[in-house]
Amino acid sequence: MSSCSASIGQVREILRYPVKSMAAESLAETSATTGRGLIGDRAWALWDVVAKEIRGAKKIPSLLDCRSRYVEEAQVEASAVVEIDLGKLGRVRSDDSEISSQISQKIGREVQLCPRAPASESAHYRRAEPVTDMEREIREGSALLPEEALPDFEELPTDLSIVTEYVSPPGTYFDFFDLHLLSEQSLESLARRAPESVIDKARFRPNLLVDLEALSTSVSASNRSADWPELELVGRILLVGDAELEVVMPMMRCVMTTHAQPGLPKDPTIMRTLVRDCEMNLGVGIQVQKTGRIRVGDEIRICEG
Repeated sequence: MSSCSASIGQVREILRYPVKSMAAESLAETSATTGRGLIGDRAWALWDVVAKEIRGAKKIPSLLDCRSRYVEEAQVEASAVVEIDLGKLGRVRSDDSEISSQISQKIGREVQLCPRAPASESAHYRRAEPVTDMEREIREGSALLPEEALPDFEELPTDLSIVTEYVSPPGTYFDFFDLHLLSEQSLESLARRAPESVIDKARFRPNLLVDLEALSTSVSASNRSADWPELELVGRILLVGDAELEVVMPMMRCVMTTHAQPGLPKDPTIMRTLVRDCEMNLGVGIQVQKTGRIRVGDEIRICEG
């Protein structure tokens, strides 16, 4: 990169999810890696034995009641040992032969805890049934009302068609992007529009929670995106710590944002607000262009070149 702007913000929190759809670990620092996101992020997931595919909290909301953490150093490729807190059922480690049955008992559905498989094992990631009607899939996945319109998908900056065949891109347990960045300003904007709701970052599961006040104040007050400042970064390359991150597109939200989890009640009206006020988007999806270390407090800069 030839040059970078002055600081437009700062990293407030780094969040990693060792097991897909379970609660996060908060980190002081880690590395963002190409194709893997934060080291150890979503290195484990659950295979639904009945549905015969990988599933998360969109279909199994009770996963949000579980919390996972690494008990050994997380790795870029391998799935290091995690401990999962199952509430009243206690804590169990991923190297315990009973872990899948314990999780199944907790969530009331037969599942198997699976480490991340290599991309060459594509059958592991394949949907039980391919998506043939994307509009229907999005409507059901986001619990949209009949009168609510879908966002415009005609000019997406990236090809998402792989997720019609696979639950996640083979080799990952991400929905699609390496990282999800969300600003405190966007959370505050949503909270103003949904005063009866409890708006919390845990509902939206970012990897990087950031303060973009400097960027927000530089956007004209007449520009609606001042309320959602990260949208101004779509198409840009950011320098965050030592990592270079490409902001690909807004992050479309789903019904997971409305599910109950510890300290947060079930709230379908959150989806109504997202549809009405921000076209179902909150935060942005990011692909890592250059691996690097990221720390809480790191400045965020736009790179040109």
